[in-house]
Amino acid sequence: MQTDNDTICLDMLKETDKDRYLATLLAPQEAQPDLVALYAFNAELARVRDLVREPLPGEVRLQYWRDLLEGKDHGETVANPVASALVAAIRRHNLPRAPLVAMVDARTFDLYDDPMEDRAMFEGYAGETASALIQLASLVLDPAAAAGSASVAGHAGVAQAVAGAVLLMPQHRARGQVFVPLEILRAIGLDRESFLAGEDRNRISAAVEAFCGLGLDHLAKARASGLIAKPLVPSYLTATLAGPVLAAARRLGAGVFDRDIRPAQWRRQWQMLRLGLTRRL
Repeated sequence: MQTDNDTICLDMLKETDKDRYLATLLAPQEAQPDLVALYAFNAELARVRDLVREPLPGEVRLQYWRDLLEGKDHGETVANPVASALVAAIRRHNLPRAPLVAMVDARTFDLYDDPMEDRAMFEGYAGETASALIQLASLVLDPAAAAGSASVAGHAGVAQAVAGAVLLMPQHRARGQVFVPLEILRAIGLDRESFLAGEDRNRISAAVEAFCGLGLDHLAKARASGLIAKPLVPSYLTATLAGPVLAAARRLGAGVFDRDIRPAQWRRQWQMLRLGLTRRL
């Protein structure tokens, strides 16, 4: 039975993450409230940088979630619909708290303007955010099937994280953030400052192409795993949107700074429906 907290979380998710909102509607009804709780929690973490002007208030917001997950109640859990729904989902499905805490810790990176040093650092960040979210959603849907899907979740999450970073490049650039690993930039003859300056379009295009290549490589590895287990398909629905974004960005290069390359809403919905039919990323 849906509670008031579930309704509030669903409405919040609809506003902050439309794709995951739609993905939950394609999941079994009994799993929907707990998937919404996980996705709303992720959305809360992802928007911390948008809500604060300085890192310290952001650190405080992240600490609230860290304390909640570690059992240090602030007395505000009941008053926070997302926190209350998340705790209920954890208890119902015996979800591991360590990956959730790691997800909070990873988001500390978002608060600062330090660049990603190398591919391994980005893959670690993606693993603790996008990949972990896929795996946690899989545990809600079918714990037995999820146990054998860690590898595909890992690769799919990295591909999704690269696509997300590409979509947010104009916003990141305005803030002075760079998610493209310095390892890639240096190989092309760029650094953080020259990438943000945006003047060397040819080299920037090469950097975007190489970054997208990282995502496409992980997507290929996820696809090589074969069909997604049927009960787990809802947890991969938004990951299937990464492919078209990465392909478009690789073609546009530096043009990703100038235009929104997100596919139309109907195309994204069709892509998710297609995964439900084919079970192939």
